[in-house]
Amino acid sequence: MHPSPKPQRILSIDAFRGITILVMVFVNELAGIRDIPLWMKHVPADADAMTFVDVVFPAFLFIVGMSVPFALRSRLQKGDSFLRLQWHIVWRTLGLLVLGVFMVNAEGGYNEKAMGMSIHLWLLLFYICAVLVWNVYSAQKRIWVYLLRAAGIAGLIALAFFYRGGADGTGSMQPRWWGILGLIGWAYFFSCIFFQLFRKNIFAMLATIVFCIAFYIMAQTSFVQNHNLRWISSQAGNAAHTSIVLCGIVLSLIYFNSPGKRSAIRRFAEAGIFALLLFAAGYILRPYFKISKIHATPTWCLYSAGICCTAFTILYWLIDIKNKSRWAQFFKPAATNPLLTYIIPGILYALFSVLQITLFPSSLRYGLPGFLWAVFYAIVVMYIAKGLNRLNIKLQL
Repeated sequence: MHPSPKPQRILSIDAFRGITILVMVFVNELAGIRDIPLWMKHVPADADAMTFVDVVFPAFLFIVGMSVPFALRSRLQKGDSFLRLQWHIVWRTLGLLVLGVFMVNAEGGYNEKAMGMSIHLWLLLFYICAVLVWNVYSAQKRIWVYLLRAAGIAGLIALAFFYRGGADGTGSMQPRWWGILGLIGWAYFFSCIFFQLFRKNIFAMLATIVFCIAFYIMAQTSFVQNHNLRWISSQAGNAAHTSIVLCGIVLSLIYFNSPGKRSAIRRFAEAGIFALLLFAAGYILRPYFKISKIHATPTWCLYSAGICCTAFTILYWLIDIKNKSRWAQFFKPAATNPLLTYIIPGILYALFSVLQITLFPSSLRYGLPGFLWAVFYAIVVMYIAKGLNRLNIKLQL
């Protein structure tokens, strides 16, 4: 099958992306709220359960996958050569990895005394440099774009040089883990490789999902553990996350690959079968692998992907089939500025910490007031992104 996504934007994909980003900001803020129900929290690593909070990250992975066929085809239509397309994929992956590593190193392990600055100032400078590097510039003179990006890159290098960690202050930046953005970057990279290799056959794409799940299972075997095959073991999580992105690619192909040749009923039926297969596979594997976001188990991946398939199908039916799309405009700021919306809470935290201003009143850190605050905060963040966009600040990897 030759993927031929429509060139125009799919409103349901935008709505799904916007809702996911908004909920991601909401649950990140909700994590600091006390006295809230358990279903609003991440479950422990070994609990064999999941809440809606545990589906937010895979939903973002899933929407990345749904966008891959459109994004790669768009670049080819614009005249990108094969090598230039690969460079775009690598550059985007590196950007996500760099952002992820910087954000992770700001979470802990730093030594402010050895750095000569507070971690909040260091983090704020990092965000400024990130905007300089990955902003979408509208300047007519390209020399200014090159200078601003060069300044941002130089700033990131300097910040990495000044970073110090450990009790004695001799440690340096390191990827203790890749962070959410870094994990997305690796999953995006591997998924793009698979998609380019097998996009002519949707069944081959399904096989890559099976391969990723099998790779994870193999990495957990006693043979791998006993022979200390660290690389295989270390890639288990990447394989699991990649499987979710691939599920998004498959659903995108089901709905938007030559849609004129297949009726809407047939496409909905195929999507339904795909979702049922995901749920069934998760059910079969559950006795052997607990549901765990922390461990990125196959059951968590498959159930999450099945939930995302179902959620997107509802959105697609409502928005693109029934043309009930006006309500989705509310999420447009987050949908069109996903990366900027995601990092704004970090920017606000760093800025207000440097200014020694309390952003979060203690009276709004528990129970129902805390829940309402998290909702309000997420909406405010989304509209801050919209305002920054009007100021020609829009990040794009």
